[in-house]
Amino acid sequence: MKIEEAINQTKPFRNDRHRAMVNLIYTHNWMVDQLRSKIKPHGITMQQYNVLRVLRGAGEPISTSVIRERLLDKMADTSRMVHRLAQKNLVIRQECAHDKRLVDVSLSDEGYELLKRLDVLNQEMDRICAELTEEEAAQLSHLLDKLRTD
Repeated sequence: MKIEEAINQTKPFRNDRHRAMVNLIYTHNWMVDQLRSKIKPHGITMQQYNVLRVLRGAGEPISTSVIRERLLDKMADTSRMVHRLAQKNLVIRQECAHDKRLVDVSLSDEGYELLKRLDVLNQEMDRICAELTEEEAAQLSHLLDKLRTD
C-alpha cells in the first residue's frame, strides 16, 4: 500500500524527500507495533527486550553506560530498565570490580530462557520484510545508513 493511501493523504507531498520521511516514520511505527504485539504477552517492553538482546550479545557482564551506547532507543532510561529487569529476575546486577560507582549487568538464567522463547521473533522480523528480496533489503539498509551520515 502506498503511503498516501495508508495515511489518507489528500494533498501531495512537498517533494519526494518529504514523502520518504513520512513513509519512514510511518513504516517504523508499523514495524514496532508488529513486534510489540508479540513481546507484550511476555511482560516486557520493546526497550527491555533490546536490553536483554544487548546483554546476550555482549556475552559478559557490561555496565549500564555500555548498554546505553548499544541500545536502539538512545532516549531510554537504562538504569530504570535494568532495575525493572532485575526485579523480574531477568538480569543480575553486580558492583563493578574496578569501579565501585558502576554496576555490571548480565543475563540471569530466566533472562536467557525468555530470550530463547522470544527468538521466534526472528521469524516474525523475516515475515515483516518478506516482500523485499535480499538485494532490496541490502539496498534499503545501505540507503538508511547513507541517510544517517553526518
